[in-house]
Amino acid sequence: MPVWNAVNTISKTLESLRAQTFESMEIVVVDDGSTDGTTELLRDQNGIILLERPHRGIVPALNDGLAAATGSYIARMDADDLCRPERIEKQVNYLEKHPEIGLAGCRVEFGGDRKLQAGYAAYVDWINSLTEPEDIALNRFVESPFAHPSVMFRRELLSAFGAYRDGPFPEDYELWLRWMDAGVNMGKVNEELITWNDPPSRLSRTDQRYSVDAFYKTKAEYLFQWLEKNNPHHPDVMIWGAGRVTRKRAAILKACGLRITHYIDIKSRRLNCDTPVIRPEEIPDPDSCMLLSMVGNRGARKQIYDYLTECGFVVGESMLFC
Repeated sequence: MPVWNAVNTISKTLESLRAQTFESMEIVVVDDGSTDGTTELLRDQNGIILLERPHRGIVPALNDGLAAATGSYIARMDADDLCRPERIEKQVNYLEKHPEIGLAGCRVEFGGDRKLQAGYAAYVDWINSLTEPEDIALNRFVESPFAHPSVMFRRELLSAFGAYRDGPFPEDYELWLRWMDAGVNMGKVNEELITWNDPPSRLSRTDQRYSVDAFYKTKAEYLFQWLEKNNPHHPDVMIWGAGRVTRKRAAILKACGLRITHYIDIKSRRLNCDTPVIRPEEIPDPDSCMLLSMVGNRGARKQIYDYLTECGFVVGESMLFC
C-alpha cells in the first residue's frame, strides 16, 4: 500500500486490513514522503512493515513495496479505501482454485455520490459487470477493467513480465494490458470485497498520467499488438464512428501502422480525407473484415453489439469494442 498525505483516512484503512480473516499475511506500507502527519501516525502502528521514502510518486512507491513483500500472492490497497474482512481470504481461495488465473480482482462498492459523480459511478458499474476472464480480456480496450486497489496477483508474474513502469500513462492499466498481451489470464471474485472511494484529490482526477489522452495512447500500442495477432485482415480495419473525436483517436492507431478502409456512421457524411464513410447496412460480410467499434456514447455500445451480432459478427473474431 503506497501512502502519501493520507492522515485522515489511513487509520480506518489499516483497521480494515487488520480485520482480515486470512491470517498469514503481511501489510507493507510505503510512505512516499508524507508531510501531513501520516508518517508519524504510521510509526505508531503495530503489525505493519513500514518503508519511509522521499516523495518520488506512486510508481517508485509501488515497486519498493513489491520488492519488500515476501508473500506468494501480492494484494494491492490504497490508503483511502476499505476492505471487507474476507477480501484476502476469498481472493487467495480463488487463485488456489484457478491455477490458470494470474490476477484476481473483485467487484467493488462505489464510495462516492452517484448523482454528483455519475460518470465514475457508471464506470464502477461497468467494471463490476466484467467478472469472467474472457469478458475481461475482450473488453480491456474499452477501459481499464479493474479497480487498482482491488487486485491480487501471483508473485511470479513480476519476474516473468515486469513490475510497474513509470511514464506518462496510467501505471495500473499499462500493467494489465502488458500482462494480458503476454498471455496472463485475469478474473474476478464475483463479490464486492472493497469500498472504492472517489475523493476530489484522487490521482486519477489530478494527474496527467490518467488523462483521457494518456489512456488512449496506452490502449493504442497494445490494441495494435492484439490486432497483429488476431486480425486475419491485418493491418486493415473498419471503424464504427466517424465523428471528429473518434477520428482523432483513430489517428493514434494509424500512426501505429493500422490502415482504416472505411468509417461507419448511421448518417451519410463526407470527410476531408480519403477514407470513405458507409452506413451500417453497407457493412460487408464478417468473414471479409475486422470491425472496431469506437463509439463512446452511453448506450450506443449495446446497440452496436446487438446489430453486429445479428449480422454474424463475433467479438474477438470479427469485431472488437475499444
